[in-house]
Amino acid sequence: MKSEKTVIKSNSLEETQQIAIEFSKRLKAGNIIIFNGDLGVGKTEFVKAICKQWEVEQTTSSPSFSIINQYETFCNAGIRTIFHIDLYRIKNQKELVDIGFQELIDNSESVSFIEWSENSFGIINKFDYRITIRICDENENRRLIEIEKSN
Repeated sequence: MKSEKTVIKSNSLEETQQIAIEFSKRLKAGNIIIFNGDLGVGKTEFVKAICKQWEVEQTTSSPSFSIINQYETFCNAGIRTIFHIDLYRIKNQKELVDIGFQELIDNSESVSFIEWSENSFGIINKFDYRITIRICDENENRRLIEIEKSN
């Protein structure tokens, strides 16, 4: 499988937010975006910036404990719902089946942002974008953001 890959260096939270906003212009209904990166690198901040750009009225926050946060948007044609999913605490496939995970990511009017996708126990078998965020160097504000489009 071939993919397009873009690597961007961010020097601040504000730059990371701007990268997220630019990235959001690529998205369309039905897209699945998976995130890789250690705790605290800015995966949720990336999603928050997109939600703000798409005029989500609800408070956006990390779904670490709720597992799924659902937001409604009306400013992006075709996309009505944003699912922000954090699989960090998922222990087995049954948990995902019980919460209707497959149905969420198959929703053709939504966009799904999934953190810790490696804990999907094989349910995620395709995605549209993989975003990897890493702390760039000894300066903890700098990030290396890799955006890979799956073909």
